[in-house]
Amino acid sequence: MRATDIFNKLSYLQYVFMLVSGYFYFLFIQSLMNQAIDWSELNNVLVFVGLAISISTLQDTTKTQNNLSRKVWESPRNGKIFLFVLTITTLLVISLGLVGFLNSAENIHKEISIGLVVFGIGLIGLLKTAIEMFENHRKDKNP
Repeated sequence: MRATDIFNKLSYLQYVFMLVSGYFYFLFIQSLMNQAIDWSELNNVLVFVGLAISISTLQDTTKTQNNLSRKVWESPRNGKIFLFVLTITTLLVISLGLVGFLNSAENIHKEISIGLVVFGIGLIGLLKTAIEMFENHRKDKNP
């Protein structure tokens, strides 16, 4: 078994982390309904989603998962649009997290900001993987 096969299999752990984040999201929504908002649950959601995204980047970038991703990555136009949107999103999430962390006086705001930074770090990994997917699958360079 090759190293890429092992890492590709490890990338399926992303679903476990997404389930954990879903649990924390459920707790956060439940706290909203009880009008006793527990912001630390939202921080947990952001941290586990960031971890899930980071682990998802271990996948094999020479293969596409479904028809939608194939349509995005094979088209030079769609791929560039997706990469642009992902880049802007990544920059906004990390910037918001850093600004919140550096300018916040309350601990809960700092916690949420750390969650945003972890989520942003996951997005950086996703951006790198997306660039590799685009290079591996675009029709104009790989007929």
